[in-house]
Amino acid sequence: MRIKTILVDDELKSLAILENKLNRLCPEIEVVGKVDQPEKAVELIEQLCPQLVFLDIAMPKMSGFDLLSRISNPSFEIIFATAFDQYAIDAIRHCAIGYLVKPIDNDDLVLMVENALVNIKEKSSTRKISTFIENFKGNTEIKKIAIPTQKGFEFVELNSIIRCEGIGGYTRLFFKNKKSLMSSFSIGYFYKLLERNSFSFCHKSHLVNLEYVERYLNSGVVELSHDHSVPVSKSRKNDFLKQLRLER
Repeated sequence: MRIKTILVDDELKSLAILENKLNRLCPEIEVVGKVDQPEKAVELIEQLCPQLVFLDIAMPKMSGFDLLSRISNPSFEIIFATAFDQYAIDAIRHCAIGYLVKPIDNDDLVLMVENALVNIKEKSSTRKISTFIENFKGNTEIKKIAIPTQKGFEFVELNSIIRCEGIGGYTRLFFKNKKSLMSSFSIGYFYKLLERNSFSFCHKSHLVNLEYVERYLNSGVVELSHDHSVPVSKSRKNDFLKQLRLER
């Protein structure tokens, strides 16, 4: 089965390069439409009902994010294309949406397409897109993140996470409602995802939300609210205490 795909980019050259790469590297992709005017892309998407959309972020008159917010009930998978914009990339990654940094690398393109094909089969696109739009509206802070699990994705409030604990190659997340969730991704993945949002590595296996820290004990233990406590390693102690002083 081939995947109906639309390409949206205000630069004709970029559209041609991307279509050529997809034709050569991704035989599963069928480009059914391409457009260099974002204001026309909404109509094209609603008309052709694609399964996948490659969407440029920085376009005049209407950004890729603005375009996305104008589509009612988007049910397609998205792969964003962007020049390096750290805030945009952070917002995208928190919702487990694919992105490519321009100029597009061939290996990255193939990987993002493979991920998109899996997501299309799992039909998780609509929730991810709505979460992304909610995060990006205020343009100030991330509100929700998508947690990869063995069954798919769980969408949770960022401020509900007290801590993360690495267990082998997996991660257990603990929440303020006393529930926990096991993710199929490593603690390193969550560090990269959360480091800009008041989370700190106090130990190689423990990532804590600084908003929940209540006290640090000289015995090398940090106590958090809701009856949580975790060790602080000697190698990370100074950096951790420095972060606490800055945050509080």
